[in-house]
Amino acid sequence: MAAAAQNIETKEAPGSARNRGRGPVFADLAALAWPEIEAALQAYGCATLPGLLSAAECRQMTQLYAEDALFRSRVVMSRHGFGQGEYKYFAYPLPGLIAQLRTELYAPLAAIANRWNSALDIEIRYPESHAAYLDSCHRSGQTRPTPLLLRYGPGDYNCLHQDLYGAQVFPLQVAILLSEPEIDFTGGAFVLTEQRPRMQSRAEVVPLRRGDAVIFPVNHRPVRGTRGWHRVQMRHGVSRLLSGQRHTLGIIFHDAT
Repeated sequence: MAAAAQNIETKEAPGSARNRGRGPVFADLAALAWPEIEAALQAYGCATLPGLLSAAECRQMTQLYAEDALFRSRVVMSRHGFGQGEYKYFAYPLPGLIAQLRTELYAPLAAIANRWNSALDIEIRYPESHAAYLDSCHRSGQTRPTPLLLRYGPGDYNCLHQDLYGAQVFPLQVAILLSEPEIDFTGGAFVLTEQRPRMQSRAEVVPLRRGDAVIFPVNHRPVRGTRGWHRVQMRHGVSRLLSGQRHTLGIIFHDAT
């Protein structure tokens, strides 16, 4: 498969038909084609993982939104100028599948993040395990979990933003669409923008189906220019929902102050 492809196929994708009956235990993420994922991130600033969650798992995640005891806070976006719609941050302990996704996705993404920092001459290096990284977050006073569920209705949208919650920032994050486009909702596209030095910004609209995940930068990413590597600032958001209801699971790897 060509490395430039944004939509990554896997040797045996965790969300594929062969794994639909796996229940609450998440498949081994080592089976994903991580070199191709990294190539897509380098070429486009994002990489999609089709079918990461099954339809049943998406329904399970969506139903959690009504269980207030699972969450530490609820944010109504219009009150803060963030857009329209709302989201809730999970409390510790995280639901099992979310905790496992966060833990298992971290390790391969940390390897990519370390290569990015090396290219940009940034001294920070991320440990191999998410537990070790969270220890550093907590020592810095960032102790509140950041995985979240977002809910949009007709007319709702999410302004372009970055999920920065303190001095400790892991460079990559993951969003998983839990609703089916054109069935559960219309509109509501996931959008990335890239602010390039001395150039106009570039937009990327990322097509997703229910259960698909998108990996993308939190803050900036390295881009090779004529004079070597440089940073480009990234922001993400969701365009206006035209009808229906859209739910998304966000996996952020650093905790918040």
